[in-house]
Amino acid sequence: MSSYKYITLREKCELKASAAEWFHEKWGVPTEAYLECMDSYLNGETEYGWYLCLDGDTIIGGLGVIENDFHSRKDLTPNVCAVYTDKKYRNQGIAGNLLNMVAEDMRSKGISPIYLLTDHTDFYEKYGWEFLCMVQGDGESEMSRMYIHR
Repeated sequence: MSSYKYITLREKCELKASAAEWFHEKWGVPTEAYLECMDSYLNGETEYGWYLCLDGDTIIGGLGVIENDFHSRKDLTPNVCAVYTDKKYRNQGIAGNLLNMVAEDMRSKGISPIYLLTDHTDFYEKYGWEFLCMVQGDGESEMSRMYIHR
């Protein structure tokens, strides 16, 4: 059994800066964009949160919830975004635990369904996500897969 700890950013708000930088390093989205979303969550302006997996004090996995994950279907909201597990920690169920955590947390707040944009196939289905449709990502030439969790 792992000793990993799964938290929301509200549980450990002092990780905000390092979490924003961690997500920036994984996805290339400006750190400021993550900080803005995280501040809205931490200030109670939104329930769209940020979820982390820690190994000790080190962030090893995470994801967030935002209004729209840079795609043309503005009606499909909110979106789980920035799902990532560090390479050396993969295949241990971390992403699945984070996905289950966000689904339960959003549902407990009356936020359902939630959506997720990805190019992966046969991963999210393991965690209760259903393929919904193909959507156009902003600035993308290829369509991407949109999933829904009810």
